[in-house]
Amino acid sequence: MIKFESSVKIIPAPQEAVFLKLSDLTNLEHIKDRIPQDKVKNLTFDQDSMSVDVPPVGTITLKIVEKEPCKCIKFESTASPMPFNLWIQLLPVGETECKMKLTIGVELNPFMKAMVQKPLKDGIERMADALAAISY
Repeated sequence: MIKFESSVKIIPAPQEAVFLKLSDLTNLEHIKDRIPQDKVKNLTFDQDSMSVDVPPVGTITLKIVEKEPCKCIKFESTASPMPFNLWIQLLPVGETECKMKLTIGVELNPFMKAMVQKPLKDGIERMADALAAISY
């Protein structure tokens, strides 16, 4: 498995507040209008899963498979051209700040890695930026 990690983002909110918001995906409904429609389409959420159409990749559906309270939320793809896992890791900085890092783990052969490495790295960084910008 090959892992791609975002840079560490500082979020000006308590770790517990960030975890509670991100562990119920319906809380992300209000950010849909911030996502460029040329990058993703048909973004839908329920409490434990999300689905999105990513041209030219296709439909990607993620489901929360594990929650470690206030520390980590683990997702697994249930529909995707390439099966993968996504982790959101949270660490406290103080009472009013926390750090966040995203990690994607994907099984890729060397040829595919060369093709998708840059888009995956860019995508996870943009996702981390978007999650860090949410009002918690």
